[in-house]
Amino acid sequence: MKYLVTGGAGYIGSIVATMLLEAGHEVVVLDDCSTGAAERVPAGAVHIRKTVQESAEVLDGTFDGVLHFAGLIAAGESMAKPEIYWRDNTAGTFALLAAMREANVKTLVFSSTAAVYGNPTEVPIKEDAAKAPTSTYGATKLASDMAIASEVTAYGLAAVSLRYFNVVGAYKDQSGIWHGENHEPETHIIPIAFDAAAGKRASFGLFGDDYPTPDGTCIRDYIHVADLADAHLLALKAAEAGEHKIYNLGNGNGFSNKEVVATVKQVTGVDFPVEIGPRRPGDPAELVASSERAKTELGWKPSRDTLDRMVADAWEYYQHAHA
Repeated sequence: MKYLVTGGAGYIGSIVATMLLEAGHEVVVLDDCSTGAAERVPAGAVHIRKTVQESAEVLDGTFDGVLHFAGLIAAGESMAKPEIYWRDNTAGTFALLAAMREANVKTLVFSSTAAVYGNPTEVPIKEDAAKAPTSTYGATKLASDMAIASEVTAYGLAAVSLRYFNVVGAYKDQSGIWHGENHEPETHIIPIAFDAAAGKRASFGLFGDDYPTPDGTCIRDYIHVADLADAHLLALKAAEAGEHKIYNLGNGNGFSNKEVVATVKQVTGVDFPVEIGPRRPGDPAELVASSERAKTELGWKPSRDTLDRMVADAWEYYQHAHA
């Protein structure tokens, strides 16, 4: 098959593009590298340096489907600069859907997010839980999901939205090259903790230790990026014309921030200092996915689901990337 991967120069998109190539597919990456990096695009993929708003210049009837990762992801930034999130995330998805319709490309897998749920009333979170995003980021992704649902109803698109929880880890491809997380600026807990372990930060800061959880710190559901990527390949096979399938992707197990920090210390062998700060506004105490629908309907099962495995793979990549 031939697939367009938007945002294929980013963390998750580049790993999915790599796995598609390894499965024997033809891959074209659409990424302007405003947040991604050209060197992430896997060898063997064609890289077209354009925005998703320009996808009509790329898509034609030779494509069998699209995997849409392109967009902005920082919830905090989305509250300070909402206009760029509506432009890149939602308007970008509108442009892509129009281009797919014009080119008669009928299959879409969309990179959605657990942020559409906001502060959950029940944990673990199921796909039919109330949608009440607390950030502009979550709102723009929810709006994109709704636009995709309309496209399915009106034009018979075969679409799958995958709602990620906390994605971590790294992937070693068939040639032995590691692919992992490297944002600039970095906002995710494990790479920041690695910076502290590597001496690039004086200490690691935790936001609050007075939550109603066993150790007082937030609990999050972490999923290995390779397990997440596996789900995308399964989603392509499961997509059906006239249906919009939605799946949460997480382990179904929660790990507290203190557990994450302790695991980073264990894996790196460095006992770096930790400073406790005030809570970060809007952070729910616990976010854990129910991924039963994905397991039942896609036949998906995370196989790299221990925290030490996820952290160890992420550390392996970090050391290569910062050598």
